[in-house]
Amino acid sequence: MTAKLEKTIKRELELDGKTYTIAISPEGIKVTEKGRRNGPEMSWRSIITGDAALAQDLKTSVDATQSE
Repeated sequence: MTAKLEKTIKRELELDGKTYTIAISPEGIKVTEKGRRNGPEMSWRSIITGDAALAQDLKTSVDATQSE
């Protein structure tokens, strides 16, 4: 049985020598570098509908054209 997500859950993740805080809430997910307040945030709706993947693909495409 699974539990409902009714409040924010925070977990720590170490990646490439940096520590990040992952906050999973009923509204979505947020990733911040430990000790910072701002970071990428996505709503569950954008993840489920695929808007998050579309946004990442667009960013990758724009970055590729700017580096040329």
